[in-house]
Amino acid sequence: MNPNEKYTSPLSSRYASDEMQFLFSPQFKFSTWRRLWIYLAEAEQELGLDITDEQLEEMRAHIDDIDFEKAAQYEKKLRHDVMAHVHTYGEVCPKAMPIIHLGATSCYVGDNTDVIIMSEALKLIRGRLIEVLRVLCGFAEKYKGQPTLAFTHFQPAQPTSVGKRATLWINDLLLDLAELEDVAASILPLGSKGTTGTQASFLELFDGDYQKVRKIDELIAKKMGFERAVPVSGQTYSRKTDSRVLDLLSHIAQSAHKFSNDIRLLAHLKEVEEPFEKNQIGSSAMAYKRNPMRSERIASLSRYMIVNAQNAAITASAQWFERTLDDSANKRISVAESFLACDAVLSLYANVADGLVVYPKVIEKHMMQELPFMATENIMMDAVKRGGDRQELHELIRQHSMAAGYAVKMEGKENDLLSRIADDEHFGVTLPELEALMEPKNFIGCAEMQTEDYLRNVVRPTLEKYSGVKAETNEIKV
Repeated sequence: MNPNEKYTSPLSSRYASDEMQFLFSPQFKFSTWRRLWIYLAEAEQELGLDITDEQLEEMRAHIDDIDFEKAAQYEKKLRHDVMAHVHTYGEVCPKAMPIIHLGATSCYVGDNTDVIIMSEALKLIRGRLIEVLRVLCGFAEKYKGQPTLAFTHFQPAQPTSVGKRATLWINDLLLDLAELEDVAASILPLGSKGTTGTQASFLELFDGDYQKVRKIDELIAKKMGFERAVPVSGQTYSRKTDSRVLDLLSHIAQSAHKFSNDIRLLAHLKEVEEPFEKNQIGSSAMAYKRNPMRSERIASLSRYMIVNAQNAAITASAQWFERTLDDSANKRISVAESFLACDAVLSLYANVADGLVVYPKVIEKHMMQELPFMATENIMMDAVKRGGDRQELHELIRQHSMAAGYAVKMEGKENDLLSRIADDEHFGVTLPELEALMEPKNFIGCAEMQTEDYLRNVVRPTLEKYSGVKAETNEIKV
């Protein structure tokens, strides 16, 4: 069949990086199975079973040369993927065939491989998070003193700075990074637990020597790169592990979605825009448009990840006793796709954040349109100092504000609140004097200092801690 006549996941064809896709590829999965069979055989040999060096060498020589067509033929015949690959491996390792998978159950290779894949995938996600943080740190530093209207309920509110707003995005990601480290540190391999977690097959192999049974778990875990295996299990590791991982990815998605919302709203205001390439087309119909399509894609894929986390939660809650197989088909889709989506989202996040275009003149225009309203408290206090009645002045400002607001909204006029106040003898102030007060930086409070403190005391030390972590640059395909 022509490849174009078959469904292809957009996560593979359009969004996720080659590095993340490789971790969830058949090649990585089944070569890891073979490594796990080698670890098992090595550990069994070390603990006294009759396994020869020649058998181990034969297995090591055929880790990556997997005959996928042969494996598919075996699986069609046997209806069992693990045994299909045991036989495929055994054909190229005839001397080792009698000891491949000795004492193990399918979850030995399946679950341990899943743990390895998730652990490696989290390393990629960590690198992408760090890259986004580096970019946002530079952005916050550059615009730490740029006054801008803040918004509550998307209504103009007390001003902040562009850089201070960026610290809110950074803070969300630092929470995610801390959670990632907790989750990554807690993931443990299944080890070699047997069909119901009792290790009965290994107790038989080692003639009732429980210490050797305990030791094989430890040996296999360390060969996999972990300090230890899960202490107890049924046939599988607890599916709450998958749920914790997908919850983490959901939390990253929540942070990214919030950022994308802010950028899309700022693009509408024409204050900040995502990068737009020279030959990029914003709309097939409206040639003038610069749609925030990358931010919209962040939101779209993030929403998918947030919803997809429920798959792992429901799967974990629905397990029966020591093992049930209604997890398998679901988890092989949901876990992989959340990682692929997260990889794409963070690549987009870094791309957008690194190319943000800020328009200070538009920001200043919007600020000056609203600043007279926000300056009224200071104006009132100064008038009181000159002998005015606070309550009377408050009512006058209320009346002038309502009138100025009406003129703006109903008549399309400019905000003339300052002129109205200057013309009111109760305030005893001239228009030039009032206009001199309208310096935006006077109204951003501690925004600039807070940003400096946060970058110096929190963000940069974190980035320094991860100075050796580099993310592969993932070119945005569309």
